Amino acid sequence: MRQTVIGRFALFLLRLLGAFVFLGFALWGALALTFRLPVPLTMRYVAAAVFVVLALMAVLGLWRRRSLWPFAYAGVIVLLLGWWSTIVPRGDKDWAPDVALTLTGKVEGGAVHFTNIRNFDWRSNSDFTERWEDATFALDDLRSVDLINSYWAGPKIAHTLVSFGFTGDRYLVFSIEVRRRKGEEYSEIAGFFKEDELAIVGARERDIIRVRSNVRGEDVQLFHVRVEPATAQRIFLALVEEANDIAAQPRFYNTVTANCTTLLFKLAHGLDRALPLDWRILVSGYLPDYAYDQGLLDSDVPLAELRARGRINERAQAADRSEAFSTLIRDGVPGP
Repeated sequence: MRQTVIGRFALFLLRLLGAFVFLGFALWGALALTFRLPVPLTMRYVAAAVFVVLALMAVLGLWRRRSLWPFAYAGVIVLLLGWWSTIVPRGDKDWAPDVALTLTGKVEGGAVHFTNIRNFDWRSNSDFTERWEDATFALDDLRSVDLINSYWAGPKIAHTLVSFGFTGDRYLVFSIEVRRRKGEEYSEIAGFFKEDELAIVGARERDIIRVRSNVRGEDVQLFHVRVEPATAQRIFLALVEEANDIAAQPRFYNTVTANCTTLLFKLAHGLDRALPLDWRILVSGYLPDYAYDQGLLDSDVPLAELRARGRINERAQAADRSEAFSTLIRDGVPGP
């Protein structure tokens, strides 16, 4: 009798687990079909609805003897996963102008020769003068590393950039971005479903910072990073290598696992295994808090003051198109 009760309870748990698995696949599969099935939108909705209905039939079938629905749905899942594996990143789409070209860098001796550095003149989000440049930066001229957070959706969500300063007030910013197609609007949900490729943009500050502070009206905060020169060079070269890899072999952007913050952390963690994992890496608006706690920012100044003095919008708007833009936005920012 006791063995019968235990057997029934084990069967109940097995069915419950199967139901969770099927319903989980129903949610993921419906969204995958909605975003990625290469048919008109109405047909995508129909395919997603059918997939969910099949999942519900399979869940009901788990509680019925000799039902074939669970096996049939398992086969549908295998077919879906097979189709999903055929969706691979590409580098030949009709890209939006600001991510049309990919940054590459060639290391020769103590210098890096870059191609496709972006230096747009932005008048609005849709009105700009395109300009792509080549430039060479000597590693021994590297003088500073700055963390820049641009808040575009409240205090929790920010786009993260890293700016490297060189002798002669020359700056190069690395920005890990969604490589959008022309006319495409960014979607956080679509970012989970192989919707867009990844891009590493190398840009001048008067382009990539100014467009956020002056054109889009985002809340831009700049923090000087405490880092030894040798470490700064290693971070710089790691980003160059990553940019070259992405240019040679496209990758998908992912809202959580491959975005502007998590990819930077992956590179930094590869250089310093002591950096701990932290929830603030996923919630990018709090990345300065994480950096502060790790001693990467000026710990002699409270973080609230670093944020206040690092908020560059007023200075950026006053500097606007000035050749001294990078110098002027750093006026009063604490740190090395």
